[in-house]
Amino acid sequence: MRLIHVLVLGFVALHVFESNAQLIPQDEVKVLQAISDKLENLNWTVTEHSCAEDGGFGDRINIRNDTVRNVSCDCNFQNNTVCHVDSIFLKAQNIAGVFPSEFGNLTHLKVLDLTRNYINGSLPKSFPPNATLTNLLLLGNRLSGPIPSEIGDIANLEELVLDCNQLEGPLPSSLGNLSNLKRLLLSANNFTGTIPETFGKLENLTDFRIDGSSLSGPIPSFIGNWTKLNRLDLQGTNMEGPIPSTISQLKLLTNLRITDLKGSATMNFPDLEELKNMERLELRNCLIKGDIPDYIAQMSYLDTLDLSFNMLTGPVPDFIPNLGKLDYLFLTNNSLSGEIQDWILSFKHNIDLSYNNFTKSSASSCQLSDVNLASSHSSSSVATTASTFCLKRNLPCAGQPQYKSLFINCGGGEGEFEGNNYVGDLHLNGISNFDLRSEEQWAYSSTGVFMGNYSANYVAENVFSLNISGPEYYQNARLSPMSLNYYGLCMPNGNYKVKLHFAEIMYSDDQTYRSLGRRIFDVSVQGFRYLQDFNIVEEAGGVGKGITKEFDVDVHDGTLEIHLYWAGKGTTSIPDRGVYGPLISAIEMIPNFENPSKGLSAGVIAGIVAASCGFVILILVVLWKMGLLCRKDTTDRELLDMKTGYYSLRQIKGATNNFDPANKIGEGGFGPVYKGVLSDGDVIAVKQLSSKSKQGNREFVNEIGMISALQHPNLVKLYGCCIEGNQLLLIYEYMENNSLARALFGEEEQKLHLDWPTRMKICVGIARGLAYLHEESRLKIVHRDIKATNVLLDRDLNAKISDFGLAKLDEEENTHISTRIAGTIGYMAPEYAMRGYLTDKADVYSFGVVALEIVSGKSNTKYRPKEEFVYLLDWAYVLQEQGNLLELVDPSLGSKYSQEEAMRMLSLALLCTNPSP
Repeated sequence: MRLIHVLVLGFVALHVFESNAQLIPQDEVKVLQAISDKLENLNWTVTEHSCAEDGGFGDRINIRNDTVRNVSCDCNFQNNTVCHVDSIFLKAQNIAGVFPSEFGNLTHLKVLDLTRNYINGSLPKSFPPNATLTNLLLLGNRLSGPIPSEIGDIANLEELVLDCNQLEGPLPSSLGNLSNLKRLLLSANNFTGTIPETFGKLENLTDFRIDGSSLSGPIPSFIGNWTKLNRLDLQGTNMEGPIPSTISQLKLLTNLRITDLKGSATMNFPDLEELKNMERLELRNCLIKGDIPDYIAQMSYLDTLDLSFNMLTGPVPDFIPNLGKLDYLFLTNNSLSGEIQDWILSFKHNIDLSYNNFTKSSASSCQLSDVNLASSHSSSSVATTASTFCLKRNLPCAGQPQYKSLFINCGGGEGEFEGNNYVGDLHLNGISNFDLRSEEQWAYSSTGVFMGNYSANYVAENVFSLNISGPEYYQNARLSPMSLNYYGLCMPNGNYKVKLHFAEIMYSDDQTYRSLGRRIFDVSVQGFRYLQDFNIVEEAGGVGKGITKEFDVDVHDGTLEIHLYWAGKGTTSIPDRGVYGPLISAIEMIPNFENPSKGLSAGVIAGIVAASCGFVILILVVLWKMGLLCRKDTTDRELLDMKTGYYSLRQIKGATNNFDPANKIGEGGFGPVYKGVLSDGDVIAVKQLSSKSKQGNREFVNEIGMISALQHPNLVKLYGCCIEGNQLLLIYEYMENNSLARALFGEEEQKLHLDWPTRMKICVGIARGLAYLHEESRLKIVHRDIKATNVLLDRDLNAKISDFGLAKLDEEENTHISTRIAGTIGYMAPEYAMRGYLTDKADVYSFGVVALEIVSGKSNTKYRPKEEFVYLLDWAYVLQEQGNLLELVDPSLGSKYSQEEAMRMLSLALLCTNPSP
């Protein structure tokens, strides 16, 4: 009896235990197992008892850690007997595979955090509208495609984090229905279009970020509805200013980061007076003008103030030292003036005032630990000495230029690589730093602090032990979070070969999230941006692979400057926070000329120079007495201020054989153009302005000012000028193959056989030249007379745009009515020809006509296949309607061309010329 009693009690106890067991429903177990089966490295073994202990399974650590593997359950169902998974944290687990749609079948899931993994595929549409999901975090994966509109139906969603993926397409307007949404992070994707108007309804937002996308259009004024916002990031997009006045309504804002706005219209400093809780204020490269406002003094919590690359004027405000929490002040590349106060020189925190126009300072050097003063003063305000030259614009040489090549191992030590001796560059600082190596005649300037990781290094190493082939300098690099300049100092004027070596060494080469970073930055040499949106990994074909970019540049004032700039694009938190910005491994600067002083001692050179100067002065005095030198009027002073090369009339006459008609090679916008050979053998082109020109010297000065300020591989280079008596001359580089018009439809003996790749290269070259004029140069310029005769071809048949005599400067307005129509009939946009309505789209129209001529080999104004067609363009539209557009292709090409490329080029040409594209 006792044994039976014990068995009965045991059975009852077992029954009670089983009846109180906390079990996951079988259908949910199947869903979890299906998810595990689809994702590599997850390796779940889920049973109905997985939540029985501690309400979940996986790691028992703080979910805020960067690496987490944890699933938690809510077991408060059916008298605490049933459990449902309510949160999944799989952070930095290197999980791979296609995003499982089964996540949408977890009907009680509130939090799904898959941050930093290797998951690909598209976002699922499977989350039901009544889903309990409140937090969806997918930062740092390989998700692609558009955001499904169904995401906007998850009514309970409070946090949507999709940063650092490969999502694309327009943002769905349905996201504006997420009335509970607090955090919306969309940075480092490929979104296009504009921010939907429906986003104005997201009145509970506290954090909105969309850095580094291709979103365009103006910053919407409805951001003023986001009155609960703490952080707003709009860095590196294609959006345009001005910053809307409604931003003043965001009184809870603590972080505001808006950078690199597009467009050409300047704006006053936005009204942020009520935003007194600001901790980080970044308004970089936003075309802001005027003084720094006094109300910033009320932002007592301000830690970082970045107003660099704007057009700010006036002095550095005296209230700056009173901002007790301020650690970082970046004001580089503005037009600040006045005196640099002593408090700045003794500032205990980081401050960058480089590239401004200060007129007075007690600074005796640029070598200050936390204050960057490189190129901070106007040229006339500081003496050029060995210690203060770096305060002046362009860092002029304080001594004698030295003929030498320069090799820098960026971020590494000195050493011999490939037969060249590289100097070391191991300085670890870079927040607001100017480092001068006077004995080696070079320097670097670095600006910025890494977001999310203030302690990040400015020197990178091969931390993932990548197998890197090539020179050892690829094992290290210098990097910067914003702006990095290298200078070759005291270099003889002339042409140099610049080689920039890059290798990405901060990402891994495996199939983990550490390989998913995208570093994107711009590269300029001598003020010209050669590389925009440069991505080392894409160019080199992978991480740990070296890539070299070479440029031929001119040095005119003894300094060769290389500038690398982060424009807010790419990822900023892969593999860790603060990994982004320019990175460079090594630099070479090599003269493309021989040492002009070889074999002569310094004393002999000095004697020759002194004697020559005395003789020249004597000759000038005699000529002035004889009245043979023109007076120094306003025009001459303007020319001197431009620092354009000056040639004497005697030189030019000798070069052109006294303007011999046999040397005439064309007719420019103002007069004839002659070929000339200078005494040193250099071949030049001389444009002789017509004496009948009504514009005269003033127009001449305008042309010099514009052309001398512009340097681009697809623009004709201006060497200098000559003004003597009534002679107004421009001296250009000589273009061996004359004009595109002569190459395409000149006389038979003048025409060139242009194969299809060459025609494509010419089209692309013209487009790049126009893109520089319209968007990339400091001044926005409309050419107004793009045609085949104004496109010249060099020895290698590279296209270069010429004749800026009719160009219209358009510095602040996108559109305007021109008072004087200029251009050529047949190439002029209709709105410009008929109404004088001028925008850069007039050049786009003209480009379309020229592209049509390049493909067809026929002149738009001279070819008439039928009497009823005035222009080739008219015939092209008819052929397009008939579906026979390829009939336009130049018959001389035969079948040696790509029909697909030809069709694309012709379609583009007609799109450019379409009044309603």
